[in-house]
Amino acid sequence: MAASGELTPSGYIDHHLTNLSTYKLGLTGDGFWNFHIDSLVFSVLTGMLFLWVFRSVAKKATSGVPGKLQCFVEILVEFVDTNVKDTFHGRNPLIAPLALTIFCWIFLMNTMDLVPIDFLPYPAQEWFGIPYLKVVPTADVNITMSMALGVFALMVYYSVKIKGVGGFFKELSFHPFNHWAMVPFNLVLEVVSLLAKPISLGMRLFGNMFAGEVVFILIAALMPWWAQWLGSVPWAIFHVLVITIQAFVFMMLTIVYLSQAHEDADH
Repeated sequence: MAASGELTPSGYIDHHLTNLSTYKLGLTGDGFWNFHIDSLVFSVLTGMLFLWVFRSVAKKATSGVPGKLQCFVEILVEFVDTNVKDTFHGRNPLIAPLALTIFCWIFLMNTMDLVPIDFLPYPAQEWFGIPYLKVVPTADVNITMSMALGVFALMVYYSVKIKGVGGFFKELSFHPFNHWAMVPFNLVLEVVSLLAKPISLGMRLFGNMFAGEVVFILIAALMPWWAQWLGSVPWAIFHVLVITIQAFVFMMLTIVYLSQAHEDADH
């Protein structure tokens, strides 16, 4: 599936930006029940990889001289734990494991963007007849928005749990102006602000990863297949920072949003 094959450059780019979906396979219509199979498969595989590595390290952990992998995991856990302690001011044993899971899982999904463009789609098409294959789950808005909606559900749940139903709605109704006459205005302002959090959380990750994927595809489309690796190296070096920062930003915003949900209403 190299750029020099049957596809034109524009067709090559369009092909690599198309998900393997149940609609493309003729299993469902192009509606709500249209699943992106490749995004689901690679997100599950990276999640399983994260669980397997951390479980293996936990089972083999030693109090003596640790191995390199154990040292790396301990540094990562301490890094996340420090950020949670500095940012989250409530008491909830779920936050630190959630933050660690989010950071590692998103980082692994983002890292799939460093796999050469045709490294997996070409053998998938030639050997298994799979017509489309996008290997970067976070370049699919369905994946990023589903994760953001999960964070949003936790925000609402803990807001109601900590403040009560009445306190939650009072917070929406009497902020920023603590007067009954301003309730309609406050509701519009606060509801829009509340809904903007998951939307911005999911769209930020999707936008950055999708843009990075497009750059890799453009480089591959403009070069012969044997030079794709060489042409992508400079962008890949820079993109390592992007995939790490995006995982960190998603994690930190999740901690901040859940910290706000645990705060008592100040009205």
